[in-house]
Amino acid sequence: MELELRHLRTVCAIAEAGSLTKAAAVLRMSQPALSARLNRLEQEIGATLFIRTAQGMTPTKVGDFVLLRARAILHGVDELARDAARLTNDSSSALALGGTIESVSVGLVERLGDSLSGIDVRLVMEYSPLLLWDLLVAGRLDVATLVDYPGYEQRSTPAVLCEVIVREPVFIALAESDPLSSLPEVPLAELAQRTWVMTPSDGAGWPDCFHAACGNEGFRPNVRYTTHSTDSIRTLVRTGRAVTACQPVYQPGEGAVVRPLAGNPLSMRHLIACPRNGNMAPRLPKLAALARDAYWAHVRATTPFHHQLRSP
Repeated sequence: MELELRHLRTVCAIAEAGSLTKAAAVLRMSQPALSARLNRLEQEIGATLFIRTAQGMTPTKVGDFVLLRARAILHGVDELARDAARLTNDSSSALALGGTIESVSVGLVERLGDSLSGIDVRLVMEYSPLLLWDLLVAGRLDVATLVDYPGYEQRSTPAVLCEVIVREPVFIALAESDPLSSLPEVPLAELAQRTWVMTPSDGAGWPDCFHAACGNEGFRPNVRYTTHSTDSIRTLVRTGRAVTACQPVYQPGEGAVVRPLAGNPLSMRHLIACPRNGNMAPRLPKLAALARDAYWAHVRATTPFHHQLRSP
């Protein structure tokens, strides 16, 4: 069997859906047929790509690697089709923007559209900052908004320029029924006995930095659930089965609340980056200002904690 684009889309769909049943619905095929395709793919690669658990499908180390490369390849194919169509239609120039966090990226698209007349701004969202960095290096993105973490800071390189947009503390989401929800700030050490649900590794330092912060407080977190699915995370938190680390702008839904961590033991940085030899390099300071404006506008509109957040 030779690897085809449909096999790469299969890996991405399973990872994003978190279950074979949901992925089969997305791919418009039966669950048994999807299972058979995944088995053939794993046999071809020679390794297990997902661990099957009661909580869903979790990528293995090999699965994370394949997922990262699959997303890069699929992005390249989509880019090829878009650029070919643009040349065929003789339309205006396009700017390829990559993003990991919508609190910055979506607002930046609108501001770039207003600032760069005649430029068609197109946004591609990816979970992994590492993938976006690779796409910048390869010249397949003009600009990207990324995140990094303490101990895993990303800096400018000979190939890529980057600038800090804002530093943001990591908050906690927990059920309204949790006794700690009544506190204005929750000490991280008080969560030592809680069960956690976490998003998977993004290849750029998460959740390693989270585990390090917990270690500094003298405990190892009990991470029972690992999932990409925002619906699953909300359900686990709302029903009191788990707590989760989150952004201040996170919307937990009815039955759950967001609280700051006392003393801000963990934070993340939002960054903007572009190829050093690209057309956007001379404009990077202006792009950073637009991204910063997009971030603060989103914060003011979505969280009551905006007064506790500080720009770098």
